[in-house]
Amino acid sequence: MAVTSISTPFDCILPSSSSGSSIKKPIKSVSKPCFGCDCGDEERPKVSRLSERISRIEQLLAENLIADQISVPEDSPQSYEANTTANTTTTTTATNSPSNTQSPDPSSVRVHFAGKELGAISLLTGTPFLFPEGQEWIKARTGQHSAIEKLSPARAPWDKERGQSFNTVLMNMNMSPNTCNPYELPDWRTVQVYFHAYKSSKVMQRIFPIIDLDLFEETLTKAYSQSTSTLKYGQASARVCVIAFLTFASRLPHVKAIAKAATASIPVDHDLLATKAQFFMPQVLQETASLDAAQAITMLTLFELSSGNMRATNYYAAIAARLIFMLGGNLFSGHATTTDARSQKKHAQLRNVFWICYTIDKDLALRTGQPPTITDENCELTLPPGYLDRAFLDVDDEDAPWYGPVFPFDLRLSMIKARAHRELYSVSCLQKSDAELLKSIRELDDALEEWRLSVPPKWRPTMSFSSETSDPNMGMHTVMLRLNYHLCMTIIHQASGRCKAWMQGQSGMMDGVSSSMALSVEASRSSLCYLEAAEHVVVDGVFWTLIFYPMSALLTIFCNILQNPLDPHSREDLGRLNVATVMIERIFSRKLHESELVHFKMVADFIVELKRLAECAIDKAWAEQRAASH
Repeated sequence: MAVTSISTPFDCILPSSSSGSSIKKPIKSVSKPCFGCDCGDEERPKVSRLSERISRIEQLLAENLIADQISVPEDSPQSYEANTTANTTTTTTATNSPSNTQSPDPSSVRVHFAGKELGAISLLTGTPFLFPEGQEWIKARTGQHSAIEKLSPARAPWDKERGQSFNTVLMNMNMSPNTCNPYELPDWRTVQVYFHAYKSSKVMQRIFPIIDLDLFEETLTKAYSQSTSTLKYGQASARVCVIAFLTFASRLPHVKAIAKAATASIPVDHDLLATKAQFFMPQVLQETASLDAAQAITMLTLFELSSGNMRATNYYAAIAARLIFMLGGNLFSGHATTTDARSQKKHAQLRNVFWICYTIDKDLALRTGQPPTITDENCELTLPPGYLDRAFLDVDDEDAPWYGPVFPFDLRLSMIKARAHRELYSVSCLQKSDAELLKSIRELDDALEEWRLSVPPKWRPTMSFSSETSDPNMGMHTVMLRLNYHLCMTIIHQASGRCKAWMQGQSGMMDGVSSSMALSVEASRSSLCYLEAAEHVVVDGVFWTLIFYPMSALLTIFCNILQNPLDPHSREDLGRLNVATVMIERIFSRKLHESELVHFKMVADFIVELKRLAECAIDKAWAEQRAASH
């Protein structure tokens, strides 16, 4: 279902959250959390801070210590599940189901839901699937058999692979007289049109500093200076850099608009160019590491990510990271021994490429469940000079003067994602006790709140966003900022579902942990509400970039409905599932390529099945309650 093992959709359909919505009262040790808009910014007189909530949860665990002190026989289902807890999240207690006895696939991680083992996520592909126990849990809560081909397909419906079209593109290259040479460079005029368009778009340069304008002129000269029918050692990196630039830059909305206005529309076959780039990989990997190679593979990573090709994205991201480490881009000062202007310019651009790769790497870890390739311990994470001063200027304003890159995501938020993975979801942390896990959650929550309060009020995300909340400064950059903030909130608080307290059935501890889980549900609601409110600023062609966020949120809400069907907010949440298909169609289907419409239909069918099962769970719970009262 989902494409991650930490915060992707499947993490939410199996590990989810407990009830709770926009609750106004500050919690006590057994009550639900406060979701104010900005109740903790300048003054916090009456409302508890998030960290204080988690502190109380941790204290509750420390006082009880039941989960860690009660011994469980090694051969019991509880012990088995505790030892195989996956790096996913859970919600409140579910009905008992038989313990799964099949041996795990070595390339998958187990998914638990309130102490029940429901499925697994392939570490190789990020593909989720349900064990029979997971299917039985859904059946027990809904009274219905789920359409397993929709909820647990061979591959997540929002995940596309280039392998499906590679052979077709290859055949076209062989059959077309104009593209028979896989090493032939794109038309010079086409490259120049998009290069000048990129130079004219300050917005895209700020968000995606994929090249240095002066240095890329040298790359163009090197790539086109020799015959395209031959390929000399050292030239492959320059050529693939040109191909990768055209492949990615021609997809950027601002760049496309400028190019179209400047000249007659020049069609760019992205799949053909991406396939051509693959032919250069053996040569690039045999050459000495270079800035051209690092830029090229970083741009290909961005292109594959924005195209929904997660497998290729993973491979390219790993190669790009290795090249950056070879060149010293992970270091603030680098390996340069000279201080001439050109060397400084090259290293400054290398650091830009490093930060792009860093943000992608942390995002991929959340989407696929695989560990990050770039580890913080091996990097100097000194922010670029002047970054904090420009991070929240009018990023989306083309008329604003150039003031340096801001990158796709806030770099500090990416660092929090890295910490969350390392302290909550890495293999080494899966053995943490409940108290240790909740301590990590509290500390990460503190870090996230500190980041939020550091954002200028004009851009600051609110802890909770509803249809009544306004944001007069909406733009694509703020959309990404908000969605990633709520995603981080979900990532951090979903981890409390892994506590052993779920298996012990201790109501005091579970009520406390449920406060954390409720924050995860509310963050998911906020993601959907904000995306709907920001529909008018979402640019065309971002289906593959953004679909991950609403799908993850929908699955969290779906599991919360199944777990708490009688909760007063369940009907409201069911309405969110009901309108989600229409909202997603309005936002994402605009100018969607015909070949991608089939994926959109799969997503729509998936949401319809979630809505059907959620409605059945609510109806079943109310029917049982009425029967019990007579």
